[in-house]
Amino acid sequence: MQSVDQLNPKDFIIVKGAKVNNLKSVDVAIPRNSFVVITGVSGSGKSSLAFDTLFAEGQRMYVESLSSYARQFLGRMEKPEVEYIRGICPAIAVEQKVSTKNPRSTVGTTTEIYDYLKLLFARIGKTYSPVSGQEVAKSSVTDIVNYIYSFEEGSRFIVSCPLGLQEGREIDVVLKLLLQQGFTRVILKGEIVYIEELIDQLEKGEKIILDDLEMLIDRNAVKQGDEENQFRIADSVQTALFEGRGECKIEFVRRGEESIIKTFSDKFEADGMTFEEPSVNLFSFNNPYGACKRCEGFGKVLGIDEDLVIPDKSLSIVDDAIIPWRTETMKKWLKPLLDTAHETNFPIFRSYSELTVDEKDILWKGKGKFKGINAFFDHLESKKHKIQYRVMLSRYRGRTTCPECHGSRLRKDASYVKVDGKSIVDVVLMPIAESETFFNTINLSEHDHKIADRLLAEIKNRLKYMNKVGLGYLTLNRLTSTLSGGEYQRIKLATSLGSALVGSMYILDEPSIGLHPRDTQNLISVLLELKKLGNTVIVVEHEEEVMKAADQIIDIGPDAGTYGGELRFQGSIEEAIKHPDTSHTTLYLSGKSSIPTPEKRREWKEFIGIKGARENNLKNVNVKFPLGTVTCITGVSGSGKSTLVKKCLTPALLRALGQHTEEKPKIDQIEGNISSVNRVEFVDQNPIGKSSRSNPVTYVKAYDAIRELFSKQELSVQRGYKPAFFSFNVDGGRCEACQGEGTTKIEMQFMADIYLPCESCNGDRFKKEILDVKYKEKSISDILRMSVDDAVAFFSDQKKIIQRLQPLLDVGLGYVQLGQSSNTLSGGEAQRVKLASFLAKGTLKESEKVLFIFDEPTTGLHFHDIDKLLKSINALIDKGHSAIIIEHNVEVIKTADWVIDIGPEGGKNGGTIVFEGKPDDLIKIKEGYTAQYLQSAMQ
Repeated sequence: MQSVDQLNPKDFIIVKGAKVNNLKSVDVAIPRNSFVVITGVSGSGKSSLAFDTLFAEGQRMYVESLSSYARQFLGRMEKPEVEYIRGICPAIAVEQKVSTKNPRSTVGTTTEIYDYLKLLFARIGKTYSPVSGQEVAKSSVTDIVNYIYSFEEGSRFIVSCPLGLQEGREIDVVLKLLLQQGFTRVILKGEIVYIEELIDQLEKGEKIILDDLEMLIDRNAVKQGDEENQFRIADSVQTALFEGRGECKIEFVRRGEESIIKTFSDKFEADGMTFEEPSVNLFSFNNPYGACKRCEGFGKVLGIDEDLVIPDKSLSIVDDAIIPWRTETMKKWLKPLLDTAHETNFPIFRSYSELTVDEKDILWKGKGKFKGINAFFDHLESKKHKIQYRVMLSRYRGRTTCPECHGSRLRKDASYVKVDGKSIVDVVLMPIAESETFFNTINLSEHDHKIADRLLAEIKNRLKYMNKVGLGYLTLNRLTSTLSGGEYQRIKLATSLGSALVGSMYILDEPSIGLHPRDTQNLISVLLELKKLGNTVIVVEHEEEVMKAADQIIDIGPDAGTYGGELRFQGSIEEAIKHPDTSHTTLYLSGKSSIPTPEKRREWKEFIGIKGARENNLKNVNVKFPLGTVTCITGVSGSGKSTLVKKCLTPALLRALGQHTEEKPKIDQIEGNISSVNRVEFVDQNPIGKSSRSNPVTYVKAYDAIRELFSKQELSVQRGYKPAFFSFNVDGGRCEACQGEGTTKIEMQFMADIYLPCESCNGDRFKKEILDVKYKEKSISDILRMSVDDAVAFFSDQKKIIQRLQPLLDVGLGYVQLGQSSNTLSGGEAQRVKLASFLAKGTLKESEKVLFIFDEPTTGLHFHDIDKLLKSINALIDKGHSAIIIEHNVEVIKTADWVIDIGPEGGKNGGTIVFEGKPDDLIKIKEGYTAQYLQSAMQ
């Protein structure tokens, strides 16, 4: 193989002697403008090469290209530990972390689609009156003159306007003023009258009603070729608009026929309402002008929660469906409705869920003698000075969708502006797949097309890529903070494609996470498109489909941590299959190694059942979750898996177990063997601790035993060091400059913050005198830098420490450093640290029966590590616990005892149960997409 020194940096990105983290002087040349997958077992050094070497150098070089003034804000960026990197392009990293917690950030604003939508509606939006449905338009002088000239030659007409009376002025004074201004006639009840005659009548004491009076501005006829007459008409119209304060009336007089009367206005009004003219700010919920006044642009308010007032929707009004009216004192509020039900035809015996929208409206807003639920709570508000009413109110309060903007965040009149029959509110609330169809088939006039074509091209382009990366089920109004890591990464990817950068190096961290195998092909086509634009696409990935599509595979290994960090293989997938014994990756790709399908699956009798789940897109589903087994919830992205488990099952079960939850499940009931579960543990991908000092060794409680061991060393006893001296969370032994963090944070003005080693302790976290204490020649700081693999070997004679560390090894985290900060762990790693803490002896009581819920635990896992993970999860089941796994990975699905497949599609075409049963039966069905992909994995 050719040495990297001889290669041309114009054709390759050349890395020589990379030693970052566990990399062992790696030399690698990545062909430019190609699609390269970096793979290897978890912790082998893939991210060290992709992010900590290539991206870090790309970012550092960008910063160095800035002016010295800008560089002073950016602090000192460390050069990656590498001999040299040549031919590097500007680097863009698309990671899985959802970095925004802004409650105003939505999918629309993140992808910039919303900015184009605001412009589109401001430029070509037509305002329609909500009363008559007519288009609202204001008339200019030209419009009125054109209207007049649309009549035939010689048609006679009158230009008039309403006679406005200023406050404090009498009619006779106004009429005399008109005479002085040169006006001689007015119109009274449709008749033309001389002003002098009217003044005489007023002096004789006759009454004249002001509303009957109009100013006669001009009488004229249509003369098509007469330019002078045209000027006169325009002048008259302008005078009428001025005197009539924006109103002008044109009356065409026809002999023997009825007159044609039309009123014009230069105000933006219709049906007695004044409308705002469309502008960009009118559609911006981040601006006080456009934001809904009630919720201030957040879409949610603290109000009375329907689910707390009527929790059981299967009950009727007679069966006390309304909780606050169950007491004797409060029943008086319901009595008028029951008494008049026969007159108003209100169905008091029908369940609340079956009531129509109008019937629910009566229940909440009242009718006749019945005041309604809203009036009841208004009454409680007025009595808030009494403690019992305050307590009662708080019982039914919750974060609810804003009643004024219905969650769209915009002021009400923004929805009156429409483009091709849809308002901006309609567009942001429809799934992206529907939005794309709407914009592709949009029907505009030629004039509107000229204005909007550039905007439409940008909108369609971005929507197309959002659909391609498998996010067609999201709405543009969805909060960014509620997205999973995989979804957020694919949104950033779609945005990058939309901005069409060229000559860059894109580094992606497992973009296939959270994607059903069906959507992976679409993702690959997007990555190839990014390459086609002229970019180098480097993807850290374990997904076989992505590897097959890559131009090259770079395999780092052979194992994790100190046993990895070597370049094992570089070449095409065909070459990898020809050399199966090179690494764990080639073994699995060639089919020499595989995850076995279990010969026998566990049977179950006990279950937790959910009836009538209808959150988000779920269509009133009934489903049973077996206990004492591994259950997989599958389905395409956006089909409703997470909704069913996170928003229905978890909160309903927690409430049934007597625990308080913010989330209120939209279900009819929960049934089954609830007493067989003592607690629910949701093992998600959120960081393991609130502080950046939290790390794996403290989370699994192994650090307590290590500190105790160090406090018993001879030097510690002499100096009186207690275990607390070896803690980096409390004062005593820790370095005070960085407060035990080992790093200091440098805030970058316009880039992500960077962390540099503390100058006082050089990243050791402790004071020098504490580091003097050694165990087997290692200080406490050296211990924290060890990987779990090394630590297990090092503490082999310390049973207490091994008991706590072994589970980290079992879940495939042997490569993680004991003291690694929680904010450097990926979502998948954080999830497996949590799993390890439950596997540790003594964490769970023998008598406890726990339901574990995992959200895609294979995130970031190589085939080789998935095997370890499954053994760990099965170890929990063997102890009598239960597991529910939301998963797309067919290797996990095929080993499950029970599968619940939701679909068939994402968004509104999903939300139904496609299949419930064993994986062996799933592959026999024709419906849904999971079956066909599982079939090939189980062969």
